[in-house]
Amino acid sequence: MSDEVLIDSSWVRVAGYYSIWDTHNINPYRVDGRRIRDTINLKLVDPVRQHYAKMPLVKTPITSGFVFRWGRWHFGVDLDLETGDSVRAAFDGVIRISKWDGGGYGNYLLVRHYNGLETLYGHLSKPLVPVGTFVKAGQIIGLGGSTGRSTGSHLHFEVRYEGNPINPTLVYNFPGYQLRSDNFTITSALFNYYSRALRRGRSSSASSRAPEPTAARRVVQHQIRSGDTLSEIADRYGVRVSTLKRLNPSLGNTLRPGKKLRIK
Repeated sequence: MSDEVLIDSSWVRVAGYYSIWDTHNINPYRVDGRRIRDTINLKLVDPVRQHYAKMPLVKTPITSGFVFRWGRWHFGVDLDLETGDSVRAAFDGVIRISKWDGGGYGNYLLVRHYNGLETLYGHLSKPLVPVGTFVKAGQIIGLGGSTGRSTGSHLHFEVRYEGNPINPTLVYNFPGYQLRSDNFTITSALFNYYSRALRRGRSSSASSRAPEPTAARRVVQHQIRSGDTLSEIADRYGVRVSTLKRLNPSLGNTLRPGKKLRIK
């Protein structure tokens, strides 16, 4: 298999593990990691060829792990940062994707590395390198942010092999700020979580159809303050005055400061 691909009329050296070069799809390989029969040993760093490794951020506190959450599997780890912080390439390689995903990753980059892995960097405020760019480990490739499906500034960081996500904590000791080893072994056992994710996903879908308490059923109360009026309280909470009177049958004409009103 050739370890060069043609990008914009130029031959670019990339890892020989993949014959596909796709600048739009994160996983164009259609390889089920659970069906890998061999043990594949990857050399993550290669000092002879001056291929090294770096951490993606100056500090790497994990705020969310490689787990099932929100009805689906979280295929990476979330690393805390401030918007505008520098995001660095984890290994030497070539930018394969630079794209916007409004419903998920936001601004994100995917890098194919010489060692056979690919890494993804999501929720960037700004990507700094275009597709086809050679990058060295530790080179700044983007700025952190909270774009896409994000509740706060962080870096969503993924490690993949032939499109299959790997738990990044198996590759990196994040608290120790280093690789766990200069080598990494790929086996089908790494991807057993796929089956668990499918089972959890089906269970989550079934339970979501069952009757459950909703936010609208939670009791919301307001403590009356001096000067409050029913109309002002109703406007504040988006309800009607008639609703307040129905939920508070003992309510008189005068609102007593300190007394609690049921709103919902």
